[in-house]
Amino acid sequence: MKIIQKMVEKLKFNMSCEGVTIAFLGDSVTQGCFEVYRKRNGDIETVFEKNFSYQMTVFDILATLFPTVTVNIVNAGISGDQATRGVLRVDSHVIRHQPDLTVVCYGLNDCSNKKDSVNVYVNALDGIFNKLQACGSEIIFMTPNMMNTRISDHIADEAILKVAEHTAYLQNEGIFDAHIEAAKKLCRLNNIPICDCYALWKKLDSCGVDTTELLSNKINHPTREMNKMFAYELVKTMFEEH
Repeated sequence: MKIIQKMVEKLKFNMSCEGVTIAFLGDSVTQGCFEVYRKRNGDIETVFEKNFSYQMTVFDILATLFPTVTVNIVNAGISGDQATRGVLRVDSHVIRHQPDLTVVCYGLNDCSNKKDSVNVYVNALDGIFNKLQACGSEIIFMTPNMMNTRISDHIADEAILKVAEHTAYLQNEGIFDAHIEAAKKLCRLNNIPICDCYALWKKLDSCGVDTTELLSNKINHPTREMNKMFAYELVKTMFEEH
């Protein structure tokens, strides 16, 4: 990808080349959310630890590979966000920073069993991609992790339990699969590189790994360790020919 070419040029000609800016547009996983819990006042809260988010590991990897290259990270992830809202805020939260590369990761909050859910999701992604292409940013669409396939014994709170039951239904009935496949089809039609982390999670699941235990909230937030997998796959995708 051009982002790697730019970093190589900066590595060779430090004084005459600028650094690069990489933006990450997505939901709670992008923002850096992990466990959920109920506070004493009754509210449900999320643990935010952005230093363990996947883009910070991407930063660390690129700092190792290209030690003299300035890499500016724009974290435009918002907990609870959907692609339909992402298309509305991509201008103000991403494009104004003039990113060389934008990683887009949506799906977890876009998935539902409503009849038009897949089309709404894909149309919103298409809008995001069109805006990013118009501003000259390279794009990687990163597929998200799987949701829970069972109800974990770690969940005791009734409200959180209901969410887990719903997400397990979406995952086990193939509804989430349909959303991700439609998004990948859109990317293939528009020559947008795909970092297919969802396929890796599905492979782990098919091999007998308990993927629900790889979720910090036992619903949809990957653990801190699994965030590293996203980072490694993203850097690999950056080095591929597209």
